[in-house]
Amino acid sequence: MELNVLGTALQACCTDPATGYFRDGYCRTISQDTGTHILCGVMTDEFLSYTKKRGNDLSTAIPEWNFPGLVAGSKWCLCISRWLEAEKAGVAPPIILEATLQKALGYTTLSLLKQYEYSGE
Repeated sequence: MELNVLGTALQACCTDPATGYFRDGYCRTISQDTGTHILCGVMTDEFLSYTKKRGNDLSTAIPEWNFPGLVAGSKWCLCISRWLEAEKAGVAPPIILEATLQKALGYTTLSLLKQYEYSGE
């Protein structure tokens, strides 16, 4: 069983559209996942604009990949490095701790992650 940053069973981030390296809805990773998609983020307009400017356009649909494009409020597994970069730039989106892989604690602290905990639904 894979664990989240809270030490409990990893929950799904989003299945419609299916997110994650494996496109199974879970923010899990393997060594071939060079982006380390382990953090479940809730998109904001600010973050989507930021990541597009940084070369990763998550807001434009790619029908051939069954990717509808994300909008504010969409949930998506993010690369931990991009989230940390966005955090330093003041545009990090909120995250769902229960759906963020425990491996994230190798990159940052639980204290920092909790500051961005998503509180809505």
